[in-house]
Parts: sequence; structure tokens; C-alpha cells
Amino acid sequence: MQLPFDGAISAYNENNAPSIIRDTVRRANKNEILDPDYPHPNRLNRKAYEADLLGLQCELVKMQQWIKKTNARIAIVFEGHDAAGKGGTIKRFRENLNPRGARVVALPKPTEAEKTQWYFQRYINHLPSGGEIVFYDRSWYNCGVVEKVFEFCDEEQRECFFEQVKPLETAFFNDGIHLFKIWMNVGRAEQLRRMLSRERDPLKQWKLSWIDVEGLKRWDEYTSAIGETLFRSHNTNAPWTIIRSDDKRRARLNAIRNVLLNLDYENKNIQMIGQIDSTICGGLDIWHA
Repeated sequence: MQLPFDGAISAYNENNAPSIIRDTVRRANKNEILDPDYPHPNRLNRKAYEADLLGLQCELVKMQQWIKKTNARIAIVFEGHDAAGKGGTIKRFRENLNPRGARVVALPKPTEAEKTQWYFQRYINHLPSGGEIVFYDRSWYNCGVVEKVFEFCDEEQRECFFEQVKPLETAFFNDGIHLFKIWMNVGRAEQLRRMLSRERDPLKQWKLSWIDVEGLKRWDEYTSAIGETLFRSHNTNAPWTIIRSDDKRRARLNAIRNVLLNLDYENKNIQMIGQIDSTICGGLDIWHA
């Protein structure tokens, strides 16, 4: 399988990535955490991960039964850097759920008709009905970050977004929608390692796009846009949960725990859910550029 940008990430790694990032990726072994500020030196052991994941997925099944019984509505927004692990985390949420009541929304770029609509319209059309969980693999927060970095929107449009997003999410809350907003934050070296892995793997090359490749060169612009977006859109009715995802296994477990602990479903087993790792999962204090 050949893509138009085959080799572009490798070329970026060799020629454009800061030397400290190149050297870190080159020296790393598979299990090593690349960010020295990450609070765990190595990835979570697979056996421990799979045991915890099984228990959490059993709790998710109970949660879905409660959602169906009570007609609850759950929307979980996943945002984050490219290759931060959003899709993999959503997969672990849904693996053992009934797909009829647990769907993913991953919208392509807007059509010409959608460009003429209210910005939030195409996302609102996919909000959950009673008894449903909806997983947004990226969301209306594109305007805060990607569209800003690549100048797909102007400052007036972005300011309009910030003026409207808090009242809109408060309206969701007041109407009874349980809205979870999860930002998955990966370090620069780990992001590059994952991108290189995708480039080499023919089964993963579909995950790469021109935006991903170009985005590697705009780390500082992304960092600025992300920080501003998180702080300007965080509120008590729809707070952000930040998860440092340099270790995908820990990130997945903590994302699931965060949702389960914040829903009062029947037969909830707190011991099975376990505790949030507050060193990598929390509020805006966890944000790490």
C-alpha cells in the first residue's frame, strides 16, 4: 500500500524534528516511556492491564444495561493530539457493548452545504437518543485547535465558537445529557514514535493524513491552541478530563474508570473499577504541554 506521503514522517524525523526528539526516539526501546516528566518509567505490564480491562469492561456492560433501562443519554467527546490514542480507547470502551446502543461519530471534513450551516449543527445531529452512548472521535472542538492551527477558520469565527460552546454544553447538561470531555495528551517524542510506526505498518497507514504529517511540524502552534481551548471551554457543567497518554494502557484504563465513577448505575462495583491514577488523569492541573 503506497500513500502520497510515504516516507514523509521518516524524512521529518531525520531532517526537521528537534535533535533531542530524534535522539530520544532512536534510543528508545518498545516498553520505555519517552517523556522524562511522565510519572511512570515503563508501560503497564500487559497481564495487569488485561486483568484490569476485563473487570472494567464488565462494569461497562452493567452501565449500558442501566442506560437502556433508564433511557439515559451519554455523550463522550475524545480529543487530543494526533496519535494520542483516541480511537484505541474508544475501541476498548465498545468491545463488549451492544453496538446498537454504543455508536461512534467520526465526521469527515464538512461538505459545501455544511459549511453554510451553524458550526455546531452537524455535531448536534448525532447527539444520543434515550438509551444510547455516543463516542465522538473528535468533535466541535476542531474549531478550537486544528482549524486554528491550519487557518481553516478566522479569529472572528473562533471567538464565536468560544462564546457559544459553554452555553451550548450547559444546555446539554440541563436537558439531561451526561457529557464527558476527555483530552488525551501525548508527548512529542511518543507521538513521533507512533507516527513512524503507522508509516511502516501497511495495516495502519490509513490512519495517516496530510494533516497528521504537517501537524508534526506545528507542535508549538498546537500546544498554544490546545491550552487556550482547554481553559476557555472548561466549566462545572462540562469539565475537561485530561489524560496523559504516553502509556496507552494506563490511558485506556483511566478513561474508562473516569466515566464509570461519574455515573450512578445499578450494581456498581467500586472495588472492581479501582482508583483513578491522579498523576496522569485529572483536571486542568494535569495539562502538560
